[in-house]
Amino acid sequence: MPLRSARETDLDAIIALIRGLAEYEHEPEAVQLDREELHQHLFGPAPAAEVILAETDDGEVAGFALYFQNFSTWTGKPGLYLEDLFVRPEFRRHGFGKALLVELARTCFERGYSRFEWSVLDWNEPAIAFYRSLGAVAMDEWTVYRVTGEALRRLAAGG
Repeated sequence: MPLRSARETDLDAIIALIRGLAEYEHEPEAVQLDREELHQHLFGPAPAAEVILAETDDGEVAGFALYFQNFSTWTGKPGLYLEDLFVRPEFRRHGFGKALLVELARTCFERGYSRFEWSVLDWNEPAIAFYRSLGAVAMDEWTVYRVTGEALRRLAAGG
């Protein structure tokens, strides 16, 4: 199962996968990305994130993982945060998702990272069962908080 780092020429495929994930999560209107900004953040001089693509033997893009480095003050080491994992519906249950997660776990070890983390929607039982089968545990005592839009502007202005 071929996996590879994304190249600039993959940008349209990445955007299509992001849109596919948003549809799967019942939020297609939530995708507000700007193609050129995404290009800069993935392939510019200081990338904010990395992408691995899973392909069929024929070179068709089956899925992707978009991830970035985070940091744990408790371990004093970086970690890997998986922002998005998506396999196109017609390629599910063929090992692409597991292959992507295995590759990211290897990346953690190669880079000396202490953690590999991600979030999953509470209603996504198939994904939760899959992650548990790989040994992942839910961090039930933690709640994600987010500030965006106007609230972010107000906070940046001092509250």
